[in-house]
Amino acid sequence: MSRLLPLCLVFVLAAMTLPVRAGDFRRVDILCCWCIRDGIYANTKLIAHLEANPDIDETLKGPIILAAHADIHRLRRLLGPIDDVGVVPSPCCYSRRPLYIR
Repeated sequence: MSRLLPLCLVFVLAAMTLPVRAGDFRRVDILCCWCIRDGIYANTKLIAHLEANPDIDETLKGPIILAAHADIHRLRRLLGPIDDVGVVPSPCCYSRRPLYIR
């Protein structure tokens, strides 16, 4: 009994410290691809809004646009290359015989 109580206590503490969400036992990335897409969209919208607004001075919106462009590039780098899963690869040459017209 004296060994069972500390063993149960260790098990309970270990179970409380494990990062397990309800029904999801895999590791969750901090930035999901949809969150990155939303960030890119928001920065693009900000750039378009600032470039279209003539009331804001160029010296004020220049650094903001530059920072938004840098943030877009950083987010695109986080996304990585586009996966072509499910896309049928196109052949490098035609598979039919050539037609000769007289």
